[in-house]
Amino acid sequence: MTKITIQPLSADAFARFGDVLDTSGAPDKIINQGLCGRYHDRATLDFSDGQAGISLFQAETRTLPLTLDMMERHPDGSQAFVPMAMVPFLVIVASDMDGKPGIPVAFETRAGQAVNFHRGTWHGVLTPLHGPGLFAVVDRIGMGPNLEEYWFDTPYLVDQ
Repeated sequence: MTKITIQPLSADAFARFGDVLDTSGAPDKIINQGLCGRYHDRATLDFSDGQAGISLFQAETRTLPLTLDMMERHPDGSQAFVPMAMVPFLVIVASDMDGKPGIPVAFETRAGQAVNFHRGTWHGVLTPLHGPGLFAVVDRIGMGPNLEEYWFDTPYLVDQ
């Protein structure tokens, strides 16, 4: 089993897979009588059809090391995962290599970070490392399937 070492999530390292949503830098606007900084439009939502929807996911927490035996992608829309608690989570992504995932890359978010996968990006399943595992998910709501799965012949081991 090939080991994948988890690295910290940064906007530069993640750019080819999607957007990092966080409050880095100065707010774009100060609103609510000067009491709130707005970090405006942090994700590029991209849908071939349908519309954006917000769903809530309740995922079971995982422990490391993690066996990665499957990745998925959504060809018809981007997908954002926004944790509803200030805890980090694991993000696993891979470039497309002729219709299947290439070598996976693993990131651990910081508390307060979220991600938006570009349309068609191979990614692992939602992987909270701490409870409660509650996420708001912004993705395509529409007709037809929007999920492709790929099962590895030889799984990967993801760890620190």
